[in-house]
Amino acid sequence: MILLDRFHGRDQKIKGRVSRQLSKNIFLVKEILKDCNDLVEKEFACGIDRDHSAYLCYIDGLAKTDMLEESIMRPLLHCRLEHYEGTAEVKGRKLLQFVEKEVLEMADMKELSQLEDVVTQILSGNTILMFQGAASAIMISSKMFPTRGVQAADQEVAIRGPKDSFSESLRTNTALIRRRIRDSRLKVEQKTAGERSKTDIALMYIDDLVRPDILYSIQNRLSHITMDGILDSGMLEQLLVEDWRTPFPHFQHTQRPDKTASALLEGRIVLVVDNSPDVLILPVTWNTFFQASDDYYNRWEAATFARILRYAAAFLAIGLPAFYIAAANFHTEILPTSLILSFAQARNGIPFPIVVEVLLMELEFELLREAGIRLPGQLGGTIGIVGGLIVGQAAVDAGIVSTIVVIVVSLTAIASFSIPNETMTTAFRLLKFGFIAMAALWGIYGFFLAWLFLAIHLSSLESFGVPYLMPTVSGTMAAGKDHKDYHFRLPLSGMNERPYFTKKGARIRRKGGKS
Repeated sequence: MILLDRFHGRDQKIKGRVSRQLSKNIFLVKEILKDCNDLVEKEFACGIDRDHSAYLCYIDGLAKTDMLEESIMRPLLHCRLEHYEGTAEVKGRKLLQFVEKEVLEMADMKELSQLEDVVTQILSGNTILMFQGAASAIMISSKMFPTRGVQAADQEVAIRGPKDSFSESLRTNTALIRRRIRDSRLKVEQKTAGERSKTDIALMYIDDLVRPDILYSIQNRLSHITMDGILDSGMLEQLLVEDWRTPFPHFQHTQRPDKTASALLEGRIVLVVDNSPDVLILPVTWNTFFQASDDYYNRWEAATFARILRYAAAFLAIGLPAFYIAAANFHTEILPTSLILSFAQARNGIPFPIVVEVLLMELEFELLREAGIRLPGQLGGTIGIVGGLIVGQAAVDAGIVSTIVVIVVSLTAIASFSIPNETMTTAFRLLKFGFIAMAALWGIYGFFLAWLFLAIHLSSLESFGVPYLMPTVSGTMAAGKDHKDYHFRLPLSGMNERPYFTKKGARIRRKGGKS
């Protein structure tokens, strides 16, 4: 109870206003940030006549100390702060105006009157400056978070196109996007989420392209987040998701600034989360997860061929093991006789049923995939080769599994790696086991029944009001124009309209083009 009362009292102090008494402000800041040994503070008398008391504080490691010394401390110690007549409140207000306009040598400043805002800015890496007699504090932007530089994307590798990727710095990420879209209509709304983490979130959109209903929906959801900490964009995605009873993602996450800029130009919304190298894009449809960045940098013939391969790989990643179980276990008549005899010869001496055999190999591969992710880079590639070759061959030689199952599982794994989005690949991995169960129970009928359930489920999904299978299930809403960038990718000269994500009346993207 003592600890609870202590924190309760501290919360009450945070909700107060900045006092005109500097000593009171210093006491409250020290009490709120008690036992925070990385807090750097200095109380000093500024001006040549040394008759104005000031207080400066920041968090060590989060602020640019050289900038503070050169642009704040030195000008304050060597300037002449004039005296003003009137009440203490007016004197303090004029003093702040004089310091901001005549003394401090930076542009990014803001006055804060609430003590809670003062503490939040200190913990965000900014510097706070207070004066005796002033009922407000000056917040000076001095953030210098330790972060890595811009590097190449390690998840969404593209042969052609830009190689830069996002980092953990919010401002670096927004700058990478601004570099590609130099339009005043690109808006950046900065918000804060997390009761304790106070994580900065940038909501980005192009004002004349975004649909107002989608924008209002995401703004409303962001304002109702009550989580104590947001540490990555993945946590924010789970808190904003509309329907958690589906394995399919409602957000598209990417490391690539060029893909993000392309989404903004389609009227979509981007969420940039501080401390996360991935940004979230919404709304999404099924086909957006099969689009790669270099699809639009190569000729349309190559891009179309690659996209058809990805759709075929999706069907193999979900249904190939289940189809093998259904055909080899229940309905051998649907396969050629020579192929069935080959299957039977390969399974000669195998002690397990086909279902158990497939599950053993699938689980082995999932273990190898997880081990490869957790191990360091070089060892991760090594464990994949060792597991795939040595363990698989040893299982075949020991008579535990057949060579046919090894081929089926390997082809399924290769197909899953062909999907350009890792989140969608994870959904396919989960669905694969559901299809195996249906095929093991009812054979080929269960196999096609599982596809029927999947089609019904996908048809019922929406992402912020946009049908998930758009334009397949809602072709009239897009007037058939979205098929130009769906299973096929037509030449850029023929893609004159933006997708359905864009606000009505703003879909023309190419001047002079005829849709």
